[in-house]
Amino acid sequence: MRFSRGVLTIAAIVVVLAVGVSVGLYYLLRTTPHLAEAPAFCNVRTPDDAVSLNPEQAQIAATIAAVAARRKLPERAVVIAYATALQESKLRNLDWGDRDSVGVFQQRESQGWGTQKQLMDPVYATNKFFAALVKVKNYRKLPLAEAAQAVQRSAGGYAYAAHERDAKVLAAGFTGRVPQAVHCWYPPPTATPSPKPRTEEARKQLARALGSTAITSPKRGWLVAAWSVAHAEKYGLSKVRYAGAAWSNRQEATGWRTTKDDAGTGQVELS
Repeated sequence: MRFSRGVLTIAAIVVVLAVGVSVGLYYLLRTTPHLAEAPAFCNVRTPDDAVSLNPEQAQIAATIAAVAARRKLPERAVVIAYATALQESKLRNLDWGDRDSVGVFQQRESQGWGTQKQLMDPVYATNKFFAALVKVKNYRKLPLAEAAQAVQRSAGGYAYAAHERDAKVLAAGFTGRVPQAVHCWYPPPTATPSPKPRTEEARKQLARALGSTAITSPKRGWLVAAWSVAHAEKYGLSKVRYAGAAWSNRQEATGWRTTKDDAGTGQVELS
């Protein structure tokens, strides 16, 4: 088969352009590696299963667990709260919803939950949810959807049950019952020099939800560690250490690693 000189010329131009674009992209990605990086993510992995979250979802999940710990509530209460939040907002702090519903639990000012500004605060909203939940008789033994519906009085209360498995995974990790369960990654800052981590601000915000940040048991230590990893992007944290294990903000990392340079303070160390 013969091709005209014009066709061959066009084919040659296409090949040259393709090679040029490929080479250009290669050098662009080498000189600006952040363009090839994945978006920030979080994973919660337990022996039973794994759940993927974005950083906002992870921060809200960590906050719910911290508020529950402050109120000395059982893990079942946390599971119910997670299933409710997953159904109502997908664990996001929404400033919109059905009628005047807002926030992670889609609570309504017109129903006496609080002002819209208050309900947009996940710590406040979670406290209001738990305050209502503990008034539900035998809530720990009720089917999850029934307990959640007693609080929310939703039009489709049966839907909460669909989230029970994911809620159990999240509760096991964020309450600290399963150590090293929460892992997150976010694109590191490109500014030079890198901004300093805001560790004191992180601790103050943790105290809003948890109360005392003292580590009184390994489980509480892992709760604080999980909260810190979930909030790492927000406060510029690149390392969290606790109980001989360390999390670091490395894209290729799959979780926590054992470290030999643990200071042995019994506290969660942030940097």
